[in-house]
Amino acid sequence: MNSLRIALVTARPARGLDEDEPPLNMALQKAGCQVEVAEWDDPRVDWASFDVALLRSAWDYCERIAEFLAWVERASQVTHVLNPLQLVRWNTDKHYLAELAAAGAAVVPSTFIEPGADPAVALRKFVDLHPQAELVVKPAIGAGSRDTQRHRRTELAAAVSHAQRLLDERRSVLVQPYLGRVDRDGEPALMFFEGRFSHAIRKGPLLPPGGAATKELFAAETITPRVPGSDELRLAEKVVSVVPFGTPLYARVDLIRDDSGAPCLLELEMAEPSLFFVHAAGSAERFTAAVLRCIEARQRVK
Repeated sequence: MNSLRIALVTARPARGLDEDEPPLNMALQKAGCQVEVAEWDDPRVDWASFDVALLRSAWDYCERIAEFLAWVERASQVTHVLNPLQLVRWNTDKHYLAELAAAGAAVVPSTFIEPGADPAVALRKFVDLHPQAELVVKPAIGAGSRDTQRHRRTELAAAVSHAQRLLDERRSVLVQPYLGRVDRDGEPALMFFEGRFSHAIRKGPLLPPGGAATKELFAAETITPRVPGSDELRLAEKVVSVVPFGTPLYARVDLIRDDSGAPCLLELEMAEPSLFFVHAAGSAERFTAAVLRCIEARQRVK
C-alpha cells in the first residue's frame, strides 16, 4: 500500500485540546501514513487529497448540526470519512437511545420533549414516573456536557426554564433521571474498534447538584484507567452489536449503574468521541491498525 494521506478532522475551537491527537498522530506516522490535522469547516482544505478523513474532535458540530452533516456528505463524495455519513447522522441525535432500547439494550430511562411541546407538562409527568430521582436535562443533539444540567425535583421551575430555553432554540430536549450511584462508581466508558473491545476508563461524576451548565467546549473530566466489569462488557458488546449500518470503526460506550446496581447505557459515541489513548498503552496502535484494515478492505472493493 502506498503512503496514505490521513486527515484528523477537528474544529477551530478544539485546536490543541484533543489529548488523543499526539499519540494517534505518532502511531499513524509510524505506520507510514502522512497525517494532517484539518478543520472540518476550513474552505481551503482539499478533502479529495486525503485517502481518509477521521472524525476526531469536531466538537462544535452540535450547534451547527445541519452545516456539519452537509459537510460530512460533501466530504464523503471525495474521500473516505470515518465513521461514515449514515452512522454519524444517526448517532449525532440522541433519539438513537430509543432505537437501542427497542433492540434490547438496557438504556437509562429517556424522555424526549420536542419543540412546540409544553416542557412543564412533560417534566411533571417525568417526575411522577421517577418519584425518587433528580433529573438531568440536556439537548438531544449535544456534546461535551454543554447545556446539560442536573436539577432537583423540588426545583422543577429551573428545569422547566432550562428545557424551554433549548426548545426556543428549536432543539429537542432529552430528560433522564440522575442515577445517584455515579457519585460513588463514576461513569465507565468502553472503547471498541471494529466491534471489538479495546480498553476502558472511568469518568468521575460531572454534574454537581444545582451546578450551572458548562460554557466551555467540553466539561472538565477526571479520567482514570479501568477494567470493566463482566456485566458492563456484556452490555457494551450488546449495544455495539445492534448498531445499524454495519460495524463501526470506532465506538465509545458510556455506561452508568442504576439504583439496583445493573449497568445501563447512558450514551453511545460514534461521531467524534475522545478515545483516551493516553490511558491505555497500545490503544493508539490498535486503532491505527483498525483504520488501515478498513482502508485496505475499501480498496479491495474498488
